Amino acid sequence: MYQRFVERRVEKALSDTPVVLIVGPRRSGKTTLVRKLGEAGRTYITLDDPTTLDAAQSDPVGFIRGLDRAIIDEVQRAPDLLLAIKKTVDEDYRPGRFLLTGSASVLTLPRVADSLAGRMEMLQMLPLAHAEVKGVTPTFLERLFKGKLQGCQAGITGDHLVKLVLLGGFPEAISRESERRRQDWARSYLTSVLTRDLRDIAEIEKLTELPKFVRLLAEHSGQLVNYSQFGGSINVSHKTGQRYVGLLEQVFLVATLQPWYTNALKRIAKTPKLHFLDSGLLAVTRGLSFDRVKANRGEFGALLKSFVFSEVLKLMSGSDLRLTPYHFRDQQMHEVDIVLERDDGMIVGIEVKAAATVKSSDFAGLRTLAEACKERFAYGVVLYDSADVVPFGDRLSAAPLSCLWS
Repeated sequence: MYQRFVERRVEKALSDTPVVLIVGPRRSGKTTLVRKLGEAGRTYITLDDPTTLDAAQSDPVGFIRGLDRAIIDEVQRAPDLLLAIKKTVDEDYRPGRFLLTGSASVLTLPRVADSLAGRMEMLQMLPLAHAEVKGVTPTFLERLFKGKLQGCQAGITGDHLVKLVLLGGFPEAISRESERRRQDWARSYLTSVLTRDLRDIAEIEKLTELPKFVRLLAEHSGQLVNYSQFGGSINVSHKTGQRYVGLLEQVFLVATLQPWYTNALKRIAKTPKLHFLDSGLLAVTRGLSFDRVKANRGEFGALLKSFVFSEVLKLMSGSDLRLTPYHFRDQQMHEVDIVLERDDGMIVGIEVKAAATVKSSDFAGLRTLAEACKERFAYGVVLYDSADVVPFGDRLSAAPLSCLWS
């Protein structure tokens, strides 16, 4: 069993908060984690069971009545339970009463979000970070803000890096020995998400067109969003295309990364970027195998950028730093793949390169960001396919991608 970064934060939240909700993709390990926590005497209930689900939907208040120190898995399938939980929590505000999981964000429902304000803490749990697979506690984010990236362990490079990125982070995919079996699992997973999970949260007018829509999104992972183009691929409007992307965000298939901007720079792109949250699913959706990527290394860049974005989000889930992720791009096409803003306003930039060498020109976006931030700029790094940390001037360096898990 893997030690998950978020476990420590869940335990802390249960010590002082009545309701704790863990959200994240289906099959990312949420059930394994809460059942481990349930060994301390919590009642475990899953709404994946049809009979249990029917009882919860038919009489939410009666279903919750009498429950205490309970785990409710896949709570998005009966969102009215959250209103019943609010009622019982208002009557008895002891911490740690309910531990919930959800494979879709129920907090987008206004009455649910409002009802649990101040009563519930929500924590995100994505598939496995490579550091979790290795069983190490990474300090990359903390060292990045201090500008101390020297001492990374020997890097995973070349073909080994390609295989790692194609693997993704889902425990069941990782456990399969062959690439073909992992691809079969991923295709089955995508079918389940695009039918069952989306039906739980919304009415989809063109459900049969969603696989085509998702394939187009996969071709644009790591790029600026274009809702009109996305919607046009299945003959729906810009607004409907935007709604569908939002729904896919709610089931944690994709994420949109908002732009960072400042009044110090007048001409900055203010369009979000789109990323798949698992590089293994992205590869399968794009039809990419190890042999195909090895034959055409140009296919690897977009996969690597989404892989790093997801790894950074996973590191954030276990860090005590309070960070908000963005991307940066100006009208001169200077860009930074990931910008992290700490709660005190300090900024770091992360650029991702699939190459084994880095040039001074690769730092153009980071230098533009540093100039805009001035004293708020803590550090900038280009993560690349090598094993060496190389300084590139004041508060700038190239560093191995393996710094993410060391």
